[in-house]
Amino acid sequence: MSYGVAAALQAAVYQQIYTDPAIAALVGDAIYDAVPPGTTPATYVSLGPEDVSDASDQTGDGAAHDFVVSVVTNEAGFQSAKEIAAAISDALVDAPLVLARGHLVGLWFLKARARRVEKADTRRIDLTFRARVEG
Repeated sequence: MSYGVAAALQAAVYQQIYTDPAIAALVGDAIYDAVPPGTTPATYVSLGPEDVSDASDQTGDGAAHDFVVSVVTNEAGFQSAKEIAAAISDALVDAPLVLARGHLVGLWFLKARARRVEKADTRRIDLTFRARVEG
């Protein structure tokens, strides 16, 4: 197993989300690898935590990356956040991402968690995906 493909995977996921027209129509360019300090837009998308485990097999080294993409909004209700989350899922599931290092075997949706945070003034949906990589 190697963690060597992690940065390339993250860059490809970010690029896929950032350049997707449906996501851009919903959040513009408010898509962050790291949320900037200060005032944030009312609605934004952020790349989040990642867990990686060995997925090597007889053919070579590999890893399974479980990573989170979050939708955060202070809009009332979950409707707009769910529309954005659906667009993200559509953009990522089975996407043919090209990595600068290694090779993507597959990309799947694992789970989502929608909740109110900060005394219910903010809604957040955390989408967890699994990417299987080699190299």
